[in-house]
Amino acid sequence: NLQESESENKLDGETASDSESKSEFGGSAPVPTSDDTPEVLNRALSNLSSRWKNWWVRGILTLAMITFFFIIIYLGPMVLMTIVMCVQIKCFHEIITIGYNVYHSYDLPWFRTLSWYFLLCVNYFFYGETVTDYFFTLVQREEPLRILSKYHRFISFALYLTGFCMFVLSLVKKHYRLQFYMFGWTHVTLLIVVTQSHLIIHNLFEGMIWFIVPISCVICNDIMAYMFGFFFGRTPLIKLSPKKTWEGFIGGFFATVLFGLLLSYVMSGYRCFTCPVEFNNDTNSFTVDCEPSELFQLQEYNIPLVLQSVVGWKTVRMYPFQIHSIALSTFASLIGPFGGFFASGFKRAFKIKDFANTIPGHGGIMDRFDCQYLMATFVNVYIASFIRGPNPSKLIQQFLTLRPDQQLHIFNTLKAHLADKGLLGGLEDA
Repeated sequence: NLQESESENKLDGETASDSESKSEFGGSAPVPTSDDTPEVLNRALSNLSSRWKNWWVRGILTLAMITFFFIIIYLGPMVLMTIVMCVQIKCFHEIITIGYNVYHSYDLPWFRTLSWYFLLCVNYFFYGETVTDYFFTLVQREEPLRILSKYHRFISFALYLTGFCMFVLSLVKKHYRLQFYMFGWTHVTLLIVVTQSHLIIHNLFEGMIWFIVPISCVICNDIMAYMFGFFFGRTPLIKLSPKKTWEGFIGGFFATVLFGLLLSYVMSGYRCFTCPVEFNNDTNSFTVDCEPSELFQLQEYNIPLVLQSVVGWKTVRMYPFQIHSIALSTFASLIGPFGGFFASGFKRAFKIKDFANTIPGHGGIMDRFDCQYLMATFVNVYIASFIRGPNPSKLIQQFLTLRPDQQLHIFNTLKAHLADKGLLGGLEDA
């Protein structure tokens, strides 16, 4: 009997250290959460089996979320940033609540207060950096903002240091280990949630297309993998997610790459999607008007000889961004799901079904954004590595804020540099 119980624990992923942790922190893991399906849907789908009922609930709520996604895109960048901020706070709340329940940290002094305080500090740091970077002229125009910008990092450090001292002062003899567990829990959550949501906003400023296409590819892959798995799935993919199948994984990959090519083709023709999101100081509003870069101008490409006999074409006209979309959709369908597998392992470790029951049929907000955060990091790295170059408008803005003698020094240095290259000869003769 003892051997059987030990083998059951191993199969469930629980080790001896897990059992010790249970006894140390008082009790078993939380009971799995259940979805609060609206009563209207329960009555309408009461005659269906649980499998098909779940399919319809997930489908209806997915359509509702996609509709909401289109609405916030239509409302513009400011609303998008606000929604990203709200999603970030909700995800942080869900993860912190799990830690609060798992470790039974009800008696810890200041735990929840300090967790939210650290969230405030980290957001102040990241959003302050964003404001300084993208709203440089506005910041320099307003005296209070200029002072906050100048000493931003020192203020951020002072705020964090205050929280750190508060944590040390809150340590009590009987809860040392538990308090440090929760201190680490909070900071890992901040690293996963806040840092990556900040990268999503950075991607947005590069152009709406860098925000919409990656997110849409993850959504498409999630839907198509579920559909292929639901109708054709036979072969289990990974033990962490028993319902995931190879059929769904492969079908989702091909569907996502095709979807990424089509979506990027449609969006590349509109300046409102391709132009960087910039703040217009004259109108105090966001603008997305520019001359499209080469990424978003149709080019003619030769089709490889191997494929010419199949498709019957020698050349094809497409946007260069579509080639990049293949990389984005490939990551979304092959590597992105590992964000979901990571979340599944996390939930299994603490014996919970979902992060919360916010969305019927889907779980919590974090259940929907586990892959999105990983995708956001990849897109940011991809842009920095292969796309982004120096921004002349930002350099000019910074140049204009310098003292006259500094501006003159830079002007003379640049003039001498261009003269050495022979680029000013014609202008000087004229």
